[in-house]
Amino acid sequence: MSDKPRSFKRQRLISGLLVNGVLVLICLLWLIPTIGVFVTSFRNSEDIFRSGWWTVFPHKAWVKTAEIKIPAEVDVNGPIQIEGVTSTFEELRNGITLPDGRKLTWFGNKRTRLVVVEEKKWVWFDINLTFDNYKNVLTGKEIRFKDASGNEIVRKGNDLGGAFLNSIAVTVPSTIIPILIAAFAAYGFAWLNFPGRKFFFTIVVALLVVPLQIALVPILQDYTRLNLNGTYLAMWLAHTGFGLPLAIYLLFNYISTLPRDLLESAFIDGASNFTIFTKLILPLSVPALASFAIFQFLWVWNDYLVALVFLGDKNRVVTSALAAIVGEKGQDWHLLTAGAFISMVLPLSVFFALQRYFVRGLLAGSVKG
Repeated sequence: MSDKPRSFKRQRLISGLLVNGVLVLICLLWLIPTIGVFVTSFRNSEDIFRSGWWTVFPHKAWVKTAEIKIPAEVDVNGPIQIEGVTSTFEELRNGITLPDGRKLTWFGNKRTRLVVVEEKKWVWFDINLTFDNYKNVLTGKEIRFKDASGNEIVRKGNDLGGAFLNSIAVTVPSTIIPILIAAFAAYGFAWLNFPGRKFFFTIVVALLVVPLQIALVPILQDYTRLNLNGTYLAMWLAHTGFGLPLAIYLLFNYISTLPRDLLESAFIDGASNFTIFTKLILPLSVPALASFAIFQFLWVWNDYLVALVFLGDKNRVVTSALAAIVGEKGQDWHLLTAGAFISMVLPLSVFFALQRYFVRGLLAGSVKG
């Protein structure tokens, strides 16, 4: 009998270690490329083309220790003897390793007659980091940097700072407006009796499965007639309409689980529906409101299609600006990585600020007791 509990504890320990090990592995697989992109966003363009992002951490690398000048009387077209080793120009161009571990590499063409001597040494930290990438991406001014060949490149910045402000102007109202409307609607569906309540709620639930792409052309035609296309109001109305079904459904599931006795007591004390909604429902529904706020904010912030259709380049948002950077400067990794992390700052801040409500809001109404 005493062996069974011991065996059960051992199995639980092994299964726990296995699960935790898999989770740690998944986190590492996700974090490593993210860290790589983050480090790249602070490196110079020349360093990016010359070495990998991991070289900013301690590592062993070939370090130049000396130079050997080939005398003019030596024929570089034939065998060349250096440091007791005979080799050809092509072999030296590719690099040859000496018996003592040093490496000889021909620098430039034959006319340079220069051989670089390198040794494998520990390089602790490459602190050649800069904020210039972020400055160049955020402004719309002229920027200068060097490519892999050392040539100076002159280009115009993409003004990601202006796009960042445009995204805030689009996202914040597009998150607040549907929350306010959906909270009123969810309270009505959950606690008020009116004709057609079940029918209208069924329509709301059915709208969850309707793809927004089929509504873009009709809405665009209406916006063109009303002269709303290319305005912030057009984006607010569109995102409000697309986000309301999920908001109403999510908030209904939460509000419907609130204690009925609490609302009946408020009615007996003479409170109106508006007072009950503002004084009781809203404070008690903070987890569900925060959960939907995260969903809506992240969806609107990362939206590209709706912004492209209704805003275009008139008020370019972050996603449109990043797409422009990819199209215009696809080979300039230092600019792409900096732009990517600028676009991530605000969504991550919102998520971590509200994440304690996230799970509670998602589980709203899932358990009936």
